[in-house]
Amino acid sequence: MAVVNDPETADRPNILFIFSDDHAYQAVGAYGSTINRTPQIDRLAREGMRFDACLVTNSICGPSRATILTGKYSHLNGFYQNGDRFDGSQTTVPKLLQEAGYQTAIFGKWHLETDPTGFDTWHILPGQGAYYNPPMIRNGERVRHEGYTTDIITDLTLDWLKSERDPDRPFLLMAQHKAPHRNWQPGPKYLDAYKDAPVAEPPTLFDDYEGRGTPARTQDMTIRDTLTPNDLKFTTPNNLTDDQLAQWNDAYAEENAEFERLGLSGDDLVRWKYQRYIKDYLRCIDSVDENVGRLLDYLDESGLAENTIVLYASDQGFYLGEHGWFDKRWMYEESLRTPFLVRWPGVVEPGSTSDRLVSNLDFAETFLDVAGVAIPEDMQGRSLVPLLKGETPDDWRSSFYYHYYEFPAEHSVQRHHGVRTDRYKLIHFYSLGEWELYDLLRDPHELRSCYDDPQYADVREELTAELARLRDELAVPDDPRPNDVRRPIETNP
Repeated sequence: MAVVNDPETADRPNILFIFSDDHAYQAVGAYGSTINRTPQIDRLAREGMRFDACLVTNSICGPSRATILTGKYSHLNGFYQNGDRFDGSQTTVPKLLQEAGYQTAIFGKWHLETDPTGFDTWHILPGQGAYYNPPMIRNGERVRHEGYTTDIITDLTLDWLKSERDPDRPFLLMAQHKAPHRNWQPGPKYLDAYKDAPVAEPPTLFDDYEGRGTPARTQDMTIRDTLTPNDLKFTTPNNLTDDQLAQWNDAYAEENAEFERLGLSGDDLVRWKYQRYIKDYLRCIDSVDENVGRLLDYLDESGLAENTIVLYASDQGFYLGEHGWFDKRWMYEESLRTPFLVRWPGVVEPGSTSDRLVSNLDFAETFLDVAGVAIPEDMQGRSLVPLLKGETPDDWRSSFYYHYYEFPAEHSVQRHHGVRTDRYKLIHFYSLGEWELYDLLRDPHELRSCYDDPQYADVREELTAELARLRDELAVPDDPRPNDVRRPIETNP
């Protein structure tokens, strides 16, 4: 169905945005995962478009969410790092869609400190949220649920679709999962998944960081040293029901006792930690995948699928043992790239792919374009509708700007900004005065910076100029992290 530009027309497309937290593209079947299967998420790839170069502006949870709501980089939307407070008085895509007659609702993880604005209905997790029996906030009222959070978020989303929405109006519906965020507590039905065989180790699990500078060597996010007893399930969550506790103990007690008996150390201990981490992570994704299927099934059964654009993404990428790491934050590929799949019946060719540089910066503009709503001039991304239709504008971006601010902080990843093209990546760790340059064609794992290689002198010069151009175009301030950015917002909109 074509995009309708008359805001009074009732057949404008519905928008369902399914969002997970820390879901690496390497753990999606449609992106070639060899360690797990995601048959329900893969449906969106078979029936829609897979984006192979969807990049985030700032690879951490809160800033990514703020970018999606505003279509702006962190320095313009004011949310630089986790712990900041989102200014809900600013223009956001749900507000603009509300004004255009759309119903707006959000269920699940919010993680922006202030209350949601622009949503007719909101039912969110406070902070990071709990995996089991989560307290939530429903339109300002504290409530408590019993069960597994991934299932609960989907239950709430389905209840709204079935009985709370106005069937005569289009909707923007955001179903935002906590999973598979740390500390990776699997749902009851998946506690025993992946027990029969080890998960393949990434080839860079024992990276020594010799090909890079100070930042890679001074981070604190390794499977070897950073994972805690809580991450590794040597402790038990304190909010489980008796039945949940029994299931939990059945899943972990025997393996934990075997670990104590083995007395592992060195690389053998790293390998054991990797298996415990990655299996729990994938078990959490199994629940997300199942619940994506529940939503897609309802759209099919209700007849809504034909006029609903469904988008699946994560707030950023994630490390699944590559370079010995977990978490995100870096401009390196595993955390810079996010999975992004879009199904739009009658518009998107089933099974199509795009290798164009796109971003979570573009999501807000795309939602507005789909709904036939004018895109504000101060938004910094571009609508993806032409790409979804199989058309590439001549002036589509050939480079992309990235900026990470959260230091000093957990995991000790230095502040940095940079530029990525289809082949090269230039990173500036500006607080240290260190630069790195990668040739993604010759060095896809980004193991050795070629910044000082004379053969790359011309590339280095071109990318340095492009970085400066992008910073000017995007109005990035010279002071990369204003001192007053954490000041409290006086009113909670």
